[in-house]
Amino acid sequence: MVSKNQIKLITSLQQKKFRKQHKLFIAEGVKVIQELIDANYKLNDLFTTQNDFSNLKTGKIHAITQADLKKISALTTPNTCLATFSIPENIKIELNGLVLALDSIRDPGNLGTIIRLCDWFGIETLLCSEETVDVYNPKVIQATMGSISRVSIVYCNLENELKESKIPVFGTFMDGKSIYNESLPHEGIIVMGNEANGISSTIEKIVSERISIPRFGNLQLTESLNVATATAIILNEFKRPN
Repeated sequence: MVSKNQIKLITSLQQKKFRKQHKLFIAEGVKVIQELIDANYKLNDLFTTQNDFSNLKTGKIHAITQADLKKISALTTPNTCLATFSIPENIKIELNGLVLALDSIRDPGNLGTIIRLCDWFGIETLLCSEETVDVYNPKVIQATMGSISRVSIVYCNLENELKESKIPVFGTFMDGKSIYNESLPHEGIIVMGNEANGISSTIEKIVSERISIPRFGNLQLTESLNVATATAIILNEFKRPN
């Protein structure tokens, strides 16, 4: 059973200011919740319509009806379970190897997909500008499908971090050098820009290598690629054996 106070708290966590205030976030679905538990995220409460987590301490598991689950779910079609977790403390930034940086990515689905791509391609550190959508947004958590537990995600003053970097900074631009013609290193920071405006002018000044994904269509009228799609192509080329 879920109380009125619990409903109020859980639904408030759909907003960033309340996630920050309570230092909690929500996750939905057996796979996502189990991934977070396995990664030692601190579980606060778990509400389920089924007996999906019989191995957990009973004090943290609460049986719930489908109707009540719908009241607290951030999904249009609720899953069978929802859990609240504590937001981890900030982690130390270590800029080595291949790092991905996001300059004002605003769409939760894009951020979630990019986190999954980092997990797939072995990118351990993801830098996010302070203007990038909150990683603990329920839509982001859902889109990561558990990959959030295997990628270190750090929000920072991106301009300052890139200025202090001792490894090359690659930026994706329409007029950059074709990524297919470049000899790409195994160490560097790859910057992906905002969905509508690309990389900001302040970050552009710090970029040391301008790269692009060339268009192959006959008419070449497509203005740009979706940022998550572009990230997949870029990471694939950086990870391709020389």
